[in-house]
Amino acid sequence: MITVDSKIIKKQPKFWNHALFHPTDAIEDPWGKRILDRMSADGAIKTIRIYSMFEDIVYTDEDGKLCYDFRVSDLRLDYLLEKNYDILLAYGGMPDCIAASTDNQASVSKNKTRYKGKMWNTSPPKDYAVWEEVCYEYTKHLVERYGEETVAKWHCHCHNEPDGVFWMAEHGWDDYVPKCTEYCKLYDAFVRGVRRASKGIRVGGPALAHVTEFLDMFLAHVKETGVELNYVALHTYGTGVRTLNDGSKPLATENHLVYRINPYMEILRKYGFQDVEMIIDEWGASAQGFYNIEECPVLIFRENEIYSAYFAKLIYQLIESGYNISKMMICLSGQHEMVTDFSGFRNFFTLNFIAKPIYNAHLMTSKMGDLLVESKADNENVFAVSTKDEKGNYSTLLTYCSKHFEEDLPAITEELTFAEDISDKTVTVYCIDKTHTNPYRMWQRAGSPEMTEELLKQLREEGKLKPVWVQKGSEKLTLELSANATYLILAHE
Repeated sequence: MITVDSKIIKKQPKFWNHALFHPTDAIEDPWGKRILDRMSADGAIKTIRIYSMFEDIVYTDEDGKLCYDFRVSDLRLDYLLEKNYDILLAYGGMPDCIAASTDNQASVSKNKTRYKGKMWNTSPPKDYAVWEEVCYEYTKHLVERYGEETVAKWHCHCHNEPDGVFWMAEHGWDDYVPKCTEYCKLYDAFVRGVRRASKGIRVGGPALAHVTEFLDMFLAHVKETGVELNYVALHTYGTGVRTLNDGSKPLATENHLVYRINPYMEILRKYGFQDVEMIIDEWGASAQGFYNIEECPVLIFRENEIYSAYFAKLIYQLIESGYNISKMMICLSGQHEMVTDFSGFRNFFTLNFIAKPIYNAHLMTSKMGDLLVESKADNENVFAVSTKDEKGNYSTLLTYCSKHFEEDLPAITEELTFAEDISDKTVTVYCIDKTHTNPYRMWQRAGSPEMTEELLKQLREEGKLKPVWVQKGSEKLTLELSANATYLILAHE
């Protein structure tokens, strides 16, 4: 039995409908626009995180004077705003012309080159005053082009994963002290530059990969100096390719809390930042978006119903945690690496633009209200989140799964009831399971054949989220739950 109460617990930010779009420079390309157009038209994603990519903007003239060409950045931001996305900007991409060194160029791609053949300079700036000036000029341009009122709604943070490969790559993950020492200088200059141009843009950092000691050192610096920190940006991945392959850390939503979010919160409390806005500006069930089933067969979960169940359960657990999370942004990286459909990359659409269950799970959650009401399930493997809107319409997201998302969980039948009389409402039911809204399983049942135009047409149609049934609110509501099934039930006027 699953019951939905009528009493409102609190206003619940819909923190789950946000994404990192990667690579940033695909925004100006047809395939990137196609994805952004679809997400915008469907209303599946509200905020897009991109990189400023200063390496595309900043250069020096013949006399060594610092110059700026904002055209390509304008193209990207103009397009996102045209599609009504909110913006999170990572100020990063160290231009070679202001870097202390050009020797350290990082690749974060399976094919050992970033999109369009670009590389990432991992050096600090040779002069932090110059870095401050870059941040100032860029922010000033944003304000002049889009207006202070618009940019004041944005979030901006300094760099990306400075505890990892994006910053001072000559140092290892555990060698965080020199990295953080330099990052604190970088962050301070970033804040000074941004604030010279805009009083409204929210500034934050450090877009941490996972080194908790780095966060401790950074927050100690913020506490000691009083440098502005409007929000904390953190990344949380549940596991990775190596730990999936060796079985030491299988899929489990608890991994996010046990190994990442709870330790982060301990450090935030230590320095009195427990109430500061938290943005998980990258998340995924597994890291390494540039890897697929060739390296790790388990990554096939990215193509099927398991990932949508994982997403729904994670939302449930994060709400239960009570943490002040305003945005949780799924990382869409690896998109440009695909050469076949259903290959296990970390994205919403396959090579031939077939929508995956994880995309439709985001589309489901976009239909939820922002007033949290209590819901209870008798079965320990059923996780339900219920909301209400101002008009009194209900939405319940629920999933049926085991801790490690095993596929042999026995099928069950559950009845869902409402404490409030909903006989005057219509109940619409959406479902993602092995037989609904699941192109990969359809292709698998067909024998995993070569793609044809007719098959692609069928798979794209299967990837469209549509009700599996509609009934009257006065009728008994019974759900057939198989392993890793995810439902959205709407009771509406």
